[in-house]
Amino acid sequence: MAQTYGYIRVSSIDQNESRQLLALEKMDIPATRIFMDKQSGKDFHRPQYQAMLRKLKAGDLLCILSIDRLGRNYEEIQNQWRLITKEKGVDIHVVDMPLLDTRRDKNLLGTFIADLVLQVLSFVAQTERENIRKRQAEGIAAAKLRGVRFGHAPKPLPPNFAEIFELWEMGRITVSEAARNTGMARSTFRNKAKSFMKDCP
Repeated sequence: MAQTYGYIRVSSIDQNESRQLLALEKMDIPATRIFMDKQSGKDFHRPQYQAMLRKLKAGDLLCILSIDRLGRNYEEIQNQWRLITKEKGVDIHVVDMPLLDTRRDKNLLGTFIADLVLQVLSFVAQTERENIRKRQAEGIAAAKLRGVRFGHAPKPLPPNFAEIFELWEMGRITVSEAARNTGMARSTFRNKAKSFMKDCP
């Protein structure tokens, strides 16, 4: 017997999936047939999406709230749409876009309109993804100009660093001995020594 499935995607664990879930529940899709990934839409290597694909059979219906919940990669969206509708024989209903409902208008004109709308929307989804990445990069660059530092804070120098550095600088100990006495790798000691020299008056 044909079954109806739902698919939900949010980009991260911080985003709320309630709007998508509510829309699918209103369509009487049971929770056991709703699959959800909290992952980027850049590709389709998502565990729940792949699990859903394995479940889908010819005659089933897949419901998603909007095309960007399926993905944000133009070419990949097209490929997955063909895989689901043509190869698997499963219908797709995009709730927010009634024209993207493969159950209706299965004639040539209806298929043409659906394909055209799909191409436009998947292009928009990818463009938005690229714009998000561009805005993120610009935000990071602006933050760096303001002196914001990213990543872990550097570890403080060991209490004996100045003393060991002075011995090493005067040639009384080798870099290997200096590194061992400060608990560092030789390359780390050299890097810290360069910074220490710059900071010294």
